[in-house]
Amino acid sequence: MEYSKATDLKWHAFWKNERLFNVDIKDTSKPKYYCLVMFPYPSSELHVGHARNYIIGDAVSRYKIMRGYNVLSPMGWDAFGLPAENQAIKHKIHPQTWTLKNIERIKEQLNSWGIGYDWDREITTCFPQYYKWTQWIFLKLYQKGLAYRKEAFANWCPSCKTVLANEQVVDGACERCSTKVEQKKLKQWFLKITSYADRLLEDLSLLKDWPEKVKIMQINWIGKSEGVEIDFPIENSNEKIRCFTTRIDTIFGATFLALSWEHQVIKELVKDSINKNQIEEFINKVKNQPLSARLVENFEKEGIFTGKFAINPLSGKKIPIWIANYILTEYGTGAIMCVPAHDKRDFEFAKKYNLEIIEVIKPSQHTTTLPIAVFEGEGILVNSGNFSGLTSRDAKEKIAFYLEEANIGRRAVNYKLRDWLISRQRYWGAPIPIIYCDSCGEVPVPENNLPVLLPYNIEFLPTGQSPLTFAKEFTQTTCPNCKRPAQRETDTMDTFVDSSWYYLRYISPKEENVAFITEDVNRWLPVDQYIGGVEHAILHLLYSRFINKFLYDLGLVNFPEPFAKLFTQGMIVKDGFKMSKSKGNVVAPDYIIDKYGADTMRLYILFMGPPQKDAEWQDEGLQGAYRFLQRALRLVDVLKEYNNTEEGQPLNSFERALLKKIHSTIKEVTVDLEGDFQFNTAIARIMELVNQIYKSLNEGFLRKSIFYQAVDTVFLLLSPFTPHISEEVNNILGNKCSIFRRSWPLYYEEYLKEEEIEIAVLINGKVKDKVTISTDWDKRSVEEKILSLEKVKKILGNNTPKKIIYVEKRLVNIVV
Repeated sequence: MEYSKATDLKWHAFWKNERLFNVDIKDTSKPKYYCLVMFPYPSSELHVGHARNYIIGDAVSRYKIMRGYNVLSPMGWDAFGLPAENQAIKHKIHPQTWTLKNIERIKEQLNSWGIGYDWDREITTCFPQYYKWTQWIFLKLYQKGLAYRKEAFANWCPSCKTVLANEQVVDGACERCSTKVEQKKLKQWFLKITSYADRLLEDLSLLKDWPEKVKIMQINWIGKSEGVEIDFPIENSNEKIRCFTTRIDTIFGATFLALSWEHQVIKELVKDSINKNQIEEFINKVKNQPLSARLVENFEKEGIFTGKFAINPLSGKKIPIWIANYILTEYGTGAIMCVPAHDKRDFEFAKKYNLEIIEVIKPSQHTTTLPIAVFEGEGILVNSGNFSGLTSRDAKEKIAFYLEEANIGRRAVNYKLRDWLISRQRYWGAPIPIIYCDSCGEVPVPENNLPVLLPYNIEFLPTGQSPLTFAKEFTQTTCPNCKRPAQRETDTMDTFVDSSWYYLRYISPKEENVAFITEDVNRWLPVDQYIGGVEHAILHLLYSRFINKFLYDLGLVNFPEPFAKLFTQGMIVKDGFKMSKSKGNVVAPDYIIDKYGADTMRLYILFMGPPQKDAEWQDEGLQGAYRFLQRALRLVDVLKEYNNTEEGQPLNSFERALLKKIHSTIKEVTVDLEGDFQFNTAIARIMELVNQIYKSLNEGFLRKSIFYQAVDTVFLLLSPFTPHISEEVNNILGNKCSIFRRSWPLYYEEYLKEEEIEIAVLINGKVKDKVTISTDWDKRSVEEKILSLEKVKKILGNNTPKKIIYVEKRLVNIVV
């Protein structure tokens, strides 16, 4: 049988005709299974590195269809975003034109790979029928006080004249033009995700089928810290500086305070300082250092002394107040009590500026760590007044109690998680549905006026402001309350808002009156299997969990978590690096399909290694996959010409061995697919079955019915991985329906029973031979067989065994 691209095209048309992947969500005759692959950003055509997650998702969907599930497998497009707008500026092409062209090309590619989706449910986030409901969710958040506007600093590229997200800043520079990024203060919109911090943490316990590393990444991102807030009086002032610490046991070692450059007390501290100009210069320098750069561990720590002192409220010592670039406003109070003996960053800073270092914690009462190293662990308190001698654990409790009794501190909880900044000063995004009126202030757009449409005719000028600012037909409107002239908000929403709820829209993608139908969503969600890259472990997954919980609180969904099971696939790399055009290591799939067919690419990608781990692309491996498929297909040709029958005769040893291999392979492949998607081992087992079939044909007699069963099983098991070839073989073997309308093969335990086993023969505890025995032999039969062996007889000679020990089905030990 010949396999080519023509085979692929034939079956693409067949599946479309059969509506194989079109699901009736009202059908309750089968159990539901919602398999969702993260939808792509249509920035350019796909390469084989992108293909892995789509092929994994398709294999899972096809397998579940054969297991009798009503499978929902939809696809859509995360279509808003910065790259499209950059292309508009660079090539003078409208971002919508560029985006829709890319969607058309990617859709063509997915179809050519044999990826099956219910295309009737396709969604595109840049279409008004979708972003109308993104805006509606924003309004619901606004009504609940969870969407608000405030001034905040943003990453600013002076060359591109635009705001950048943190992930677009690499080593302090713009990822596109490498210009040094500055910080710019703008009024921006936020969503109050911090109100859900505890629930986002606690409900991770519900996600039993998520990778542990993803849950740990979310725990660390939320960064819940339990500690103490303590007030440090400023010398000769009524002002105090409040610091948060998780290590109140180290307070006697606090030898200086360090403030974030934004701290509100700085203005008062430096108003009369003779170094005011130098301090202001330092602040200007720090505020232009991107937050992402200041989070790097080896970031150079710098500071400036304010000229003022605070009083350590427990030691009574006067300690200097510094402004330091490694202190973040985003965490705690923006002020840190610095303990250089027990914090690496503080130690580096203190050594640089010659500040006092006092050891107050020892690992034990008999060792010291300074000045060679910083001891950051817990231990025994020293140099800590009445608290010396206590363990860190006891001291934390007693010092916290003392501070609360003295009214100079209190227990507190802090989070690293910040509210979600959703403002983008760009055109290509969902408009934020807010109107500004001189009389009424900030006014939400009425729901019946949604969507707020993006105007099409826009000048893309890189001014640093949204192009919408200059579109009078967009900005000029009427206040919904007082009917006077008003202005629209010109910021658009972060694309993560669009993707935070898309999994719900697939259930009712054409619904015009609601974002989704609650009854249907509650039946189909949470998503049974979500598949995507680990790079989305924090932002996309966390934002989706937040929005889902908000909708849960509104009573619109009845499930607290959107994704029941998560699978994060590894990358396919080439020459040790992630595939990218800039590195010149991209492997395009088109030539592979033209030369080898889509199933060869699919099989190789699934076989190249454990799917959750990175794998190196090798052309030799692709050729190996092709050779295997050709070898498997030759069995079909042999079968067509095969005439051996002899039905009704007892099974011979070759037939028994092959039946056992058929059923053990079905069992093992099923376990691989039901577990952690071990496609590579599943395919390896099918390869072993093919080898066994050839062995049975070459070395023994095989009746046609068993040969047919073996070949049929091979392609049933391969069908989720190589659907085109499997459909073709299914048709050749005389089946009238699609292979995916057939049931997944079952295994029978009776064929898996061992009839013969090999056991070790020991004499005086040393292995001398091996022997094959029947599993139904008793001990006497085994002993007779062992004593008849020529090798055993030669060793024993005239000696009579004192004892024969038989460990059933494992070994026999003859004691002489």
